[in-house]
Amino acid sequence: MENIIFEDFQKMELRVAEIKTCEDIEGADKLYKLTIDAGEERNIVAGIKQHYTKEELIGKKIVIVANLEPRKLRGIMSHGMLLAASNEDKSSIVLLTLDKAIPNGSKVS
Repeated sequence: MENIIFEDFQKMELRVAEIKTCEDIEGADKLYKLTIDAGEERNIVAGIKQHYTKEELIGKKIVIVANLEPRKLRGIMSHGMLLAASNEDKSSIVLLTLDKAIPNGSKVS
């Protein structure tokens, strides 16, 4: 593992977001298009389809990297990245969620 300096870590803007909708992406067996509320509505594309059903995701409060440069994936602009933990071979992926209520868009520090 390579260390980073604290100032690099401070550049990341981690925010609380709520998953509002979850859609399949045509031709993608690992990706979902998520509409999230992170204080503002945005879309992100996430490779979690093999680990969560759409129904499991709706309403879930997650943590995202909010200031990640937008990237087009399968023709969809993704405005952020959700945080998840995985085992070494990525056969198990678990979303980072919250244990208490806090408003969408709250900063994680």
